[in-house]
Amino acid sequence: MKNMHEKVEKNAGLLAILIMIVISFGALVEILPLMYQKETTEPVEGLKPYTALQLEGRDIYIREGCVGCHSQMIRPFRAETERYGHYSVAGETVWEHPFLWGSKRTGPDLARVGGRYSDQWHRVHLHNPRAVVPESNMPGFPWLDENTLDGELTAKKMEVFRGFGVPYTDEDIAGAQAAVKGKTEMDALVAYLQSLGTALK
Repeated sequence: MKNMHEKVEKNAGLLAILIMIVISFGALVEILPLMYQKETTEPVEGLKPYTALQLEGRDIYIREGCVGCHSQMIRPFRAETERYGHYSVAGETVWEHPFLWGSKRTGPDLARVGGRYSDQWHRVHLHNPRAVVPESNMPGFPWLDENTLDGELTAKKMEVFRGFGVPYTDEDIAGAQAAVKGKTEMDALVAYLQSLGTALK
């Protein structure tokens, strides 16, 4: 028994197997309970699926790399809740695929930005950030005003999300292209930003 650990430490294969067993057990203990907690699997009261335009805006947010500088997860620390509002809860993001929590804050957290500023403020800010925030180092996105959406794939995206459990109706999907067609990418991104954090009061 005295030399048992020595046998394990000198046998790389056995050590690797035992490490995997320990990691697997730890992962099960940490992750499995979360899969059955109501707070992590059910949407918060008042959460609505993204509209067709907001869903397109979310894709533009991903495409333009906004998640690289803006997180969407307020941690339960006083400094953060005083600045951004109520801390983020799992039920707000049950329909997010992929999650856009982010991990870097070159810019402010956007989890509760919906309704904080007017649509026009967002348009000016996205076109030229320094026009409203002089110290901003965010790049401008003027091409969003020039690019028009055709909505050709919007219904397909909504069908995929419905497969993930997002409660889109047949009417939502049928009207998706018409709701998006002719709108600019700027319209879509602003609609998405205005929806962030509005479910949790």
